[in-house]
Amino acid sequence: MTQEIYFAGGCFWGTEHYFKQIRGVVATEVGYANGNTQSPTYQQVYTDTTGYAETVHIVYNPQQVTLQLLTELFFRSIDPTSLNRQGNDIGTRYRTGVYYTSAAELPLLKDIFNRVEQAIGKPLAVELEPLKNFCKAEEYHQDYLGKNPEGYCHIPHALMAMAREANKE
Repeated sequence: MTQEIYFAGGCFWGTEHYFKQIRGVVATEVGYANGNTQSPTYQQVYTDTTGYAETVHIVYNPQQVTLQLLTELFFRSIDPTSLNRQGNDIGTRYRTGVYYTSAAELPLLKDIFNRVEQAIGKPLAVELEPLKNFCKAEEYHQDYLGKNPEGYCHIPHALMAMAREANKE
């Protein structure tokens, strides 16, 4: 049996590529989450008028990787104090967030958020909300960095390498 979680970590290309490296992640899909319109296009989301965040839908096997570990890895891949910005990407579409589909996950997620906030000593600029909606992005965005290895990514190469190495253990 699989479970799912949705992470908005800035540009979805890098976030998807990062999580594809993790053992136990069964599938990923990039798209737009928690917005205010029906079936948005990238061009519409890019205007920052739709309320959507670039988001990665992650399906995982909880026998191989826990929600706790995935969320902790997510926090390693973002600047959790940066509002509406990750790397060179600026705008509400690049905001960070964790969107859950089961209220049973909320206590664990709140605990992780509290621990991260205490560790860094600053308020987090990361949303923690139930998933309202998710629209799959256009096909050319899916596995973008797999298809375009030299493409832009705000996640440091060293962190990507660490994810690959951890997967080999």
